[in-house]
Amino acid sequence: MPSNLSFMEHNAEEIVMNILFLRSYYYPEKFFYIGDVKVIFLILGTQKFQMNRLIKLVDDLTADGKLTMPIIAQIGWSDYEPKNFQYYQFLDKDEFDKLISDASIVITHGGVSSIVTAIKYRKPVIVFPRLERYGEHVDDHQREIARAFAKKGFVLFCEDDNDLIEQIKICESSEFQEYVSQKDRITQIINVFLNGTFYEDNKNKS
Repeated sequence: MPSNLSFMEHNAEEIVMNILFLRSYYYPEKFFYIGDVKVIFLILGTQKFQMNRLIKLVDDLTADGKLTMPIIAQIGWSDYEPKNFQYYQFLDKDEFDKLISDASIVITHGGVSSIVTAIKYRKPVIVFPRLERYGEHVDDHQREIARAFAKKGFVLFCEDDNDLIEQIKICESSEFQEYVSQKDRITQIINVFLNGTFYEDNKNKS
């Protein structure tokens, strides 16, 4: 009996993730979280661009044993299917919020909504922005968004594949600034940045 108990304690995370996988297979419309196991939630959003690069990076790190914390991912329109962790294509709001609430660390693309939701839950966040050169978006605005949030001390910014493991280690021991929502102002600034309305407005005034 003690040996069986020792085995279960040693393999607790693997057992939990296997249960999660089986439940998600038979009940794909629901999400289940069990116990106090530390979990990384990987978020790729709903934009109609793939981000296979990040999924494959995390999958390979998990397969190589360099990343041992269980992963649950929302992969969106990416077509690379990870072999070493549980994933969903899309989630409804309640499922998404529950996953963030239960996560120990959030790794997200540079979508403002995903970043803000995670930091509102006071989660350690690593932002890994989509880049144009990999066909992940039409430009590199997510890089600038990630830098802006990181500069304020709300998140960690990771752009280099080789830095992700180190950023996860830093994330676990870092203290982040508390985020006070200024949703409308942030939305306005981002819209101005993306649409160039600031330039047009000032040109019309002159």
